[in-house]
Amino acid sequence: MLFYLRGQLAKLYPRVVDLLVPQNFEAKIGFATLRELLEQLCLSALGRQYVAKMQFNTNHEQLSKLLAQTDEFRQLLAGGSEFPGAHYYDVSVHLKRASLPGAYLDVAAFFEVKMSLRTIRSALTFFTHAPENLYPTLRLLGIGIQADRNLLAALDKVVDDDGHVRDDASPLLRQVRQELIQRQGQLRKQIASVLRHAKSEGWIPGDAEPTIRGGRLVLPVIAEHKRRVRGLIHDESASGQTVFIEPSEVFELNNDIKDLENAYQRELIRILTSLTDQLRPHLPDLRRAYSYLGLLDFIRAKARLARELDAQLPELSSRPLIRWRGVRHPVLALTFKEQNKAAGKDAEKREVVPLDIELTPEQRILVISGPNAGGKSVSLKTVGLVQYMLQCGLLIPCDDYSEAGMFEDILLDIGDEQSLENDLSTYSSHLLAMKQFVTVANKKSLVLIDEFGTGTEPSLGGAIAEAVLEQLNQARAFGVITTHYTNLKNFAEKTDGLVNGAMRYDPERLQPLYRLEIGKPGSSFAIEIARKIGLPRQLVERATQLVGKDKIRYDRLLEGLEKDKTELETKLRDTEKLQNGLRKFTQEYLDLKKNLEDTRTETLREAKHQAKKLLQNTNQQIEATIGEIRRSQADKDVTKQAREKLDTFVRQELQTEPPKARPTRELAEPGTLAAGDRVAILGQDGHGEVVSVKGKTAEVLFGGMKTLVKVNQLEKLSRAEVRDREATARKTAAANTGGPSLNLTGRMADFSPTLDLRGERAEDALTKLMVYVDDAVMFGIPEMKILHGRGNGVLRQVVRDYLRQTRAVASVGDEHADRGGDGVTLAVLK
Repeated sequence: MLFYLRGQLAKLYPRVVDLLVPQNFEAKIGFATLRELLEQLCLSALGRQYVAKMQFNTNHEQLSKLLAQTDEFRQLLAGGSEFPGAHYYDVSVHLKRASLPGAYLDVAAFFEVKMSLRTIRSALTFFTHAPENLYPTLRLLGIGIQADRNLLAALDKVVDDDGHVRDDASPLLRQVRQELIQRQGQLRKQIASVLRHAKSEGWIPGDAEPTIRGGRLVLPVIAEHKRRVRGLIHDESASGQTVFIEPSEVFELNNDIKDLENAYQRELIRILTSLTDQLRPHLPDLRRAYSYLGLLDFIRAKARLARELDAQLPELSSRPLIRWRGVRHPVLALTFKEQNKAAGKDAEKREVVPLDIELTPEQRILVISGPNAGGKSVSLKTVGLVQYMLQCGLLIPCDDYSEAGMFEDILLDIGDEQSLENDLSTYSSHLLAMKQFVTVANKKSLVLIDEFGTGTEPSLGGAIAEAVLEQLNQARAFGVITTHYTNLKNFAEKTDGLVNGAMRYDPERLQPLYRLEIGKPGSSFAIEIARKIGLPRQLVERATQLVGKDKIRYDRLLEGLEKDKTELETKLRDTEKLQNGLRKFTQEYLDLKKNLEDTRTETLREAKHQAKKLLQNTNQQIEATIGEIRRSQADKDVTKQAREKLDTFVRQELQTEPPKARPTRELAEPGTLAAGDRVAILGQDGHGEVVSVKGKTAEVLFGGMKTLVKVNQLEKLSRAEVRDREATARKTAAANTGGPSLNLTGRMADFSPTLDLRGERAEDALTKLMVYVDDAVMFGIPEMKILHGRGNGVLRQVVRDYLRQTRAVASVGDEHADRGGDGVTLAVLK
């Protein structure tokens, strides 16, 4: 049966499909499911009204705006912005009632108007305060929309955020309310006194409480004692055993309360009537505001659907074009998503196989062939449904860099549409569709035909189908056609404007792969499938003879190509996986190498600094000892004390502690290590975790870095040893924290790019220069100046000789003549 979408549009919406769309088109293509889902995603009836009006659109400018609005709202939701998402009320009935002179709205209606107006103002404020480059098309929707602040304040003065009337809505209302509360308190006390007396006399059950009958407070009295309680009987229970009596003691209080309630109601109606009169002049603005609110609800629902489908905005062209990357059937994707959620985390996940489809002016009609249940019809429906989605203003489930065009007609022939009432067979219905196709199809039509030519004698059906396909090609129509007929595959192979496509199939496992490959025809694999499933051999051989050698050779060629392609793809995937692993390991090695080099440089620099400092202290101690001996004129006792003092200094400052003896252990063997074991490199304090073991090499994770280590260089650690090492590492880190050598921030802040060595002895100057250069390298200083003066040139020579030997120094030279000339050495660091 033909499902025919033709652009014949109303003046307001030119080129939008109108009356020519059959009612069941959307159900056939699968769009009805998406429309229902959109209605569920709307927050109000306002948005659902827009969903019902959504139509196929052929106006490029208008469609571009619709898609941009949806894409901007999708970005808004993805960014986690706090956009108002509550109180999307449809108040059209209330506004209609308010338009009648003398009518008034009740409290519930004013609550809905107030809260929804607040939502509208919040939405307008959101887009006003957003950066100008964000949400430009959504911001334009709010132009001219008004939600009067004074009206909202008037509504808020009467109705609170819980939907109740405020006590201070008017002075009289407050006074009546206070008197009413006072009288109700008196009534409760009075009737409680009567209730206690009646219970003590046994006239009322012990667990009974006062209740309401006819709007008045009464007591439930046992029927046989009703004459003992003075008052008015209002009602009795269904069994007749209980009588509800209003005691005479509370007559006046009940009357007062009734009068106050009537007065309260009169004042409330006066307030609501006045508020309705205040609302009535704003009705035109309010209708536009609520239309805006419904549109936001509709766009929000489309954006939420786009997020569910992981949909994108393709590059939109005004001409017919399909160049989709990774497109997925939306309904199938949602179905699999729900099934995966229901199946649980451990179950195998089902995913839609994405398709790459391209229809261009040079390659307009795609002829898809392949085995049954291989995905041909799903591919065809995907094209029709996704294109229809796009031209209804919905984002489509495709990958980045996809392009999409616009069609004025969609012609769809799918399924069995035979009609007993019209004496129409299946094939006749297909022929009727073909007749209409060749009549109306043009260069802006999209033709979708499933199982082209079936339903009659194959040779005749194939011939008619080929003639129709030729006519559609001459009309330069676009389309997707599925078939099993060889003559159509051959026609597509040799005809410009047509291209073959094949649904991939695994002939070894008899499983469809659901992947579309454009450029070659597919095989039905009928003989191969019959042989694989165990059909009697003589039947298969007879069928082969009847088909003919050429046909068998053709199918076997396709089968061989399919096997070769599958094997090649498997090898390519394995190769790519290996390459990715190699790149990963290479990067990890380079990162580890860089980290080790940086650590080594920093360690050497710090050690050199500490050694120089220690050497300086040692020289000072030696000089002090020599001076003390000289001053005492080598007195024996004084000399002995000086030497003992020097020895004590040497023991305290220069003597290093011997390394702790580690228990001897056997070297690890390849078979003794497994993933997850804790190990350490021989002679090192740190430890790591084994990731994998391959032969004599183990991959070990030290901190956040992986490295490859020979197994015989590792020692396996027990849990106790791991805890001991971690405790030692924490103590060491705590001891080092805050030390002077680690206060790099302070040292960097005090560092000067100029070092003044004038007047220094050569030895002292060299010591200061070495420390200064190390600090400059560590802090990343680009260049430094050393002031040494001219003099006899000795200090300058010492400075420059050292700088030229330092690898971190790129160049050494004189400063500019105006700034000291050769009395200042300018050094540039690498």
